[in-house]
Amino acid sequence: MAFTPSRPAVEHHREPFGIGEPRPRLSWTTPAPDGWHQAGYEIEIVRRSIARTHVVLSAEQILVPWPEEPLASRERATVRVRVQGTDRSWSMWSPETEIETGLLEPSGWVARPVGGAWPEDLDSDDRRPALVRRAFDVTGGIVSARVYASAHGLYELEINGTRVGDDVLSPGWTVYPKRLRYYTYDVTGLLRAGENVIGGWLGDGWYRGRLGWRGGFRNLFGSDLSLIAQLEIRYADGRTQTVATDADWLAATGPIVRTGNYDGEDYDARDERPGWSSPGLDPAGWTPVAVRDRDPATLVAPTGPPVRCTEEIAPVAVLTTPSGKRVLDFGQNLVGRLRIRVHGERGAKVVIRTAEVLQDGELYQRPLRDARSTDTYVLAGRPGGEEWEPRFTFHGFRYAEVEGPADLDAIARVLHSDLERTGWFTCSDPLLERLHENVVWSMRGNFVDIPTDCPQRDERVGWTGDLQVFAPTAAFLFDVTGMLSSWLQDVAAEQLPDGTVPWYVPVIPAHEVWTPIRPGAAWGDVATLTPWVLYERTGDSGLLEAQYGSARAWVDLVDRLAGEDHLWDSGFQLGDWLDPSAPPDDPAAGQTDKYLVATAYFAASSRAVARMATVLGREEDAAHYEKLADAVGEAFCAAYVLPDGRMVSDSQTAYSLAIGFDLLPSEDARAAAGARLAELVAAAGNRIATGFVGTPLVTDALSSTGELATAYDLLLGRECPSWLYPVTQGATTIWERWDSLLPDGRVNPGSMTSFNHYALGAVADWLHRVVAGLAPLAPGYCEVRFAPRPGGGLTRAAARHRSPYGMVGISWELVDGTLTVDTELPTGTTGVLDLDGEPPHALGPGKHRHTVTIAAGTS
Repeated sequence: MAFTPSRPAVEHHREPFGIGEPRPRLSWTTPAPDGWHQAGYEIEIVRRSIARTHVVLSAEQILVPWPEEPLASRERATVRVRVQGTDRSWSMWSPETEIETGLLEPSGWVARPVGGAWPEDLDSDDRRPALVRRAFDVTGGIVSARVYASAHGLYELEINGTRVGDDVLSPGWTVYPKRLRYYTYDVTGLLRAGENVIGGWLGDGWYRGRLGWRGGFRNLFGSDLSLIAQLEIRYADGRTQTVATDADWLAATGPIVRTGNYDGEDYDARDERPGWSSPGLDPAGWTPVAVRDRDPATLVAPTGPPVRCTEEIAPVAVLTTPSGKRVLDFGQNLVGRLRIRVHGERGAKVVIRTAEVLQDGELYQRPLRDARSTDTYVLAGRPGGEEWEPRFTFHGFRYAEVEGPADLDAIARVLHSDLERTGWFTCSDPLLERLHENVVWSMRGNFVDIPTDCPQRDERVGWTGDLQVFAPTAAFLFDVTGMLSSWLQDVAAEQLPDGTVPWYVPVIPAHEVWTPIRPGAAWGDVATLTPWVLYERTGDSGLLEAQYGSARAWVDLVDRLAGEDHLWDSGFQLGDWLDPSAPPDDPAAGQTDKYLVATAYFAASSRAVARMATVLGREEDAAHYEKLADAVGEAFCAAYVLPDGRMVSDSQTAYSLAIGFDLLPSEDARAAAGARLAELVAAAGNRIATGFVGTPLVTDALSSTGELATAYDLLLGRECPSWLYPVTQGATTIWERWDSLLPDGRVNPGSMTSFNHYALGAVADWLHRVVAGLAPLAPGYCEVRFAPRPGGGLTRAAARHRSPYGMVGISWELVDGTLTVDTELPTGTTGVLDLDGEPPHALGPGKHRHTVTIAAGTS
């Protein structure tokens, strides 16, 4: 046949290099002619120069099993695929995918952590990080060279004066005592005959740097700063040479004076050591390293991409503040750091302070709390000028106040996990498009190795509730499965023996109610609801298998806490966090009964575990948790739904939970709840009255109960609180509070005021599924539901998503009462077009156009 399948994808890797799966599953897309259907496939795998093929009679093309013996450590293979149609004809062979494993067994590691051996003040933020180096000889023709690297702290590698890799903030943040990620680098081209040098920069990062609010804590995972690196060279004559971190390495202080996530980096270029990672260095000033310990069984390969610079943004304006300060406005609230180019005298200093907002025309850092968010650079005085970018810090900012020489240029370097973009949305309302773009930017800024709440102040931790509500949006916009599957492993690793899921992962201590860990609804439910969302979006039942024990332990814990009446009505709860009616100093004191929220989530998680068990073939478990979910739903209605159909908490969130989690006993009850919810929205002047729990559900609760017009009224409101109020105030990201910036232009005085929090942007999932009308009908988008619901005066909308099978898309336009809908489905999928008032229409792969007349007043 004329078409060629895509290059096979490997698990959820964007780059299948240094992977940790010995039997990686494979996926491909098939851009076949309309009407073609796969009946089988043939996989060719080349290992050790031997090619083997495997023919499988199956229509599956997503995450199909590895057909051979497992790969060994360090093994390379190339894979390609061709597919057979039901007519028995074969496609062309796909392009090849190269796969290489990392170190799959602990026995493969001989490297030990090494760092500076000098004494340090362990309670100080001013500990000067070390450089470490090792010289070695190359004695023959090289076939390949790999470095396997990690650190206690953060690292960057150099070989012979050249940077290794383009990742930043590696090895990222995991539950370090149990899981420390390592990365693999191909350094074949960096080595030369004779003397060579490998060296590493080190930084405090999450490992020993200050973490937490109200002053935070240091040395949470250790006080040492150490590189773990293993260079393996394979020669043409069959020899292997290993250069691993050990007692033969040397250490010295470098030009980084201090560095930390919150406070920034101080760098003195006068203290640079020219040629420190190149051959021929005078060893004066270098001392033997301290050798530490690390259990190699805790070293794990990545499942998602590293953090990288993904974009550079130039200032849109250079401002002079009322006090005469120079401030660069980048026009976008972003996460990253500045790269500067500067000319000046030796000893001159550049000071860069960052913030998200201005107030009274000046840089306003109060919302950063105890995060200094300041970088300094002391010039070496080079005649040709100097370029510098911090290595081991990141900031959340739109504005940068710069002090120092006048001859200075700067560019913002955007940092986040280098996830593949998979989802897009457009419509006829520019404000709504800007809202969606703000959601994208907030996700980018808060997916910095882990999913964080905010990227700028003294916090930046992986709050489980934030991710739980945002996961559907995240999974549409970017390929997050590899990254989040790693983080969910950390959730399970931090889960207490009784099943308690922490408020944030990895866990760090806190001075307030967060320590010791207590179970809490919506936050703990990340263990059940997020794996299910990822399964719905990818079809990966292996992820469910990996997380099933964690999910079941959470529901079993809540079941014990609730007791025989099935009501979770005791213990500490956050309820509908940041309900706008809550007092600024008590964000948990919203309108909705906290235990109503807790019991609703108990029902939803029980149902999710039942569904997981069904997929995994655990029939007894499925029956148990289904019965439990039904019982909790009945208890919820008995306790929180009054005889007249109203709820004990007569709030937008209460009705949204009851409708969204399908807890009401009949369609009539659902309709009545939807009508009451619409009344509450109207009574509030179409303003938001929900917090973290209600906000992701409220528009769905309205549109699914026939109150679509009210859902649009709520979506498109511009008065505070609303989704579009921040947009009208110039927001370029999603805010933590609906009124982080007050109508008078001043910053909310609360101590918890972030301008970059993605949780309230969870409404974007409704934009994709309902406004544009694109949603999975079966796991992995093998069946797609196209169900646009025009309204709110919109005249067009569109959404596209790169599904596991290929691009799925819809666009609609409404002109003079005629609705034209264009859809696109890739090979291997089917769809259903569901237009309001029309019978469902089955769709096959390809592009389709449908036109219908919309009744007056329905849009």
